[in-house]
Amino acid sequence: MHSASHTHRTIASGSRKGRAALAAMGVAALALTACGSGEDTASADLPDDLEGSLTVVCSPAEELCAAWADAFEAETGVQTNYVRLSAGEAAARLQAGGSTPEFDVWHGGTVDAFIAAMDDDLLAPYDSPQRAELEADVIDEDGYWSGIYVGALGFCSNQSRLDELGIDAPESWDDLLAEELQGEVMMAHPSTSGTAYTALWTQVERLGSEEAAFDYMRDFNRNVLQYTRSGSAPAQSAGRGEVAVSLVFAHDCISHQEEGFEDLVLSFPAEGTGHETGAVAMINGTQNEEAAQAYIDWALSPAAQDLGPEVGAFQVLTHPDAVDDERMVSMDDIELIDYDFAEAGEHRSDLTQRFDEEIADEPAEDD
Repeated sequence: MHSASHTHRTIASGSRKGRAALAAMGVAALALTACGSGEDTASADLPDDLEGSLTVVCSPAEELCAAWADAFEAETGVQTNYVRLSAGEAAARLQAGGSTPEFDVWHGGTVDAFIAAMDDDLLAPYDSPQRAELEADVIDEDGYWSGIYVGALGFCSNQSRLDELGIDAPESWDDLLAEELQGEVMMAHPSTSGTAYTALWTQVERLGSEEAAFDYMRDFNRNVLQYTRSGSAPAQSAGRGEVAVSLVFAHDCISHQEEGFEDLVLSFPAEGTGHETGAVAMINGTQNEEAAQAYIDWALSPAAQDLGPEVGAFQVLTHPDAVDDERMVSMDDIELIDYDFAEAGEHRSDLTQRFDEEIADEPAEDD
């Protein structure tokens, strides 16, 4: 359950040798993708005179954040640092920075958090030429954010633990309320995690009101062992058998399966589940606008998106020419609710505060 921030270079997040290996892997992935297409179209057309440094706040897994930063630096020469923060934590840091931001770009994390940041004037619009390749439903029409991946919320369960309890893997939201699961469920906290806020807003959408959603969350809370700060951490706890069920995005469950947690099984609620669009955006007030725009161009390209599966990240990618890995879930095979990202973003602050007050306090920072 580790969610402390790690800054590229300024706070050690691996040895120089390890970082060099990630950079080499990123460059190799860029080259392989370009060669596979028969022409150099996989990577973005970036300026060849970029210089200076860039600081990215990055919300997916640490390995993916490092791969992105290293590969962009290897391609452009721009010194690229990152801080890994979950979506809620990233939004709070941006809010704290105000008109003097510590970051230039926000990469990854649920788009409702981006919308909330946009409403607080924390993002700057940029109409990247790469956006023309993407579907309209994964980009903001005014250019404030652009989607890099999508994912579906699911139940990531430990089959051995379920067998001990004598129950099947959950296949509906009501299954999570079963008496047998008391103290056997884990998810992140909506105030710090985009994953968990997606779970909360999903209840609003499927049940038709905030009141009904909070009634459900009160019942759900009786079975929760612990709320984490990081959205993916509950899957690891399920993998270790500390709980029977975790509520995470499907790709996080798959990543832990690939890491060797063989008892993990993935299921989805038959009545429909929430989903995310992970985005990239430029921070309002950046002093490195040219490099920030180049980073966004690159982040939207197939070459950058293809780094995900290389480092065990299996989100479904938004660029039509990005790799289609067999370990990614098919969004067409999952029953999705009608999830209103704009409304979710608009209500994010009020709902997370209400969750703190009525359901559970925001967990303390990890030591």
